[in-house]
Amino acid sequence: MSLCIAGAGWITPLGRGIDHVWDRLERGDEASTQSISGKKDTKNYSGFLVPEKMLKDLPSHARLRRASAISRFAAAAGMDAIAQAEAAGLTIDMTRLALIFAASNGGVIYTKRFYQGIVEAGAQSASPLLFPETVFNAPASHLAAILGINGASYTIVGDGAVGILAIKMASDLLEAQSLDFCLVVAAEEADWILCDAYRKWRLLKSQRPIVPFREPPLGTILSEGAGALLLARKGFARVVSIHAGGNFSHQRQAPHILGRILHDLRDPDACMIASANGTFVDLAESEAIRRISPEAVVYSPKPALGESVGASAMWQIIVAAQALKMKRLPPVLHSDHDAGLRFSTNSTPTGPSAIVLSCGLNQQAAGLRLSI
Repeated sequence: MSLCIAGAGWITPLGRGIDHVWDRLERGDEASTQSISGKKDTKNYSGFLVPEKMLKDLPSHARLRRASAISRFAAAAGMDAIAQAEAAGLTIDMTRLALIFAASNGGVIYTKRFYQGIVEAGAQSASPLLFPETVFNAPASHLAAILGINGASYTIVGDGAVGILAIKMASDLLEAQSLDFCLVVAAEEADWILCDAYRKWRLLKSQRPIVPFREPPLGTILSEGAGALLLARKGFARVVSIHAGGNFSHQRQAPHILGRILHDLRDPDACMIASANGTFVDLAESEAIRRISPEAVVYSPKPALGESVGASAMWQIIVAAQALKMKRLPPVLHSDHDAGLRFSTNSTPTGPSAIVLSCGLNQQAAGLRLSI
């Protein structure tokens, strides 16, 4: 079955909208960090956050009045993907559309906030308005209600590679069911709780920049936002192959599984959209790329946008699709040229295909290949 991208939506720390964010990436812009903290006794962290003004034009829907930030990010990206497809002349029947929401941390943030209110001030103080957001599929529920989707709605929980697994599920749904479209949305919210956890795992650094492919790794910075793709049988970019990858129990196993993904997806003319983020992921990816696809031109969007965890693979896919459409890549920021890779520079031309390689921080890896 032919699986294509018919529309895309993007909300990031660099702004909202495919063309706007892409223009900033091409200029070599890097998102600004903001301070993230919890209560007075908690540590301050740096994060790439979405400017509040990016959400001001959301519809005044009852579902969004008290919705979490992650739900509002998902709604913005999903509606933008639908709007882009409609602007291209596509007529969308919502009764023949399925929705898949991909999450990594999702309701964990709100579960912690809800529980913290009970611990600090007693059960009577915990806001019942916060509790619905502790459910992982809350954003999918909100988005389905806003768009009027009455059909199938799913939520997949994983790590940084979850967006690719959501695309695989969408492909299976479109092939097995009488559907015309599948809207896949992935979102993440940066929060001090997550920052604290990733710091304890020795994955964070205190300030930018994120330096990809450096040995030893210096750490990453968390970010937030959402990406959405409307998948159909016709569109401006085609999903040629999806590799579900797998899990690795130790970091040293990551190069092997990434190499297997690259071997199966290999195309000598493909550029590489990597998930390098300043952690062990970079060393695993660079080893696999040098071994399997040493001639590929490599680009990672994470030095510019940050590590958005649940949304990160979706952002990479959007970058790959846009790069093929525009026939060029943005420059990799702060790259370590001792890594032995061919990094993209200003307006590096692409071939007819692109490989997205995604390695998550919680030991999950996957990949896919796009073409035009």
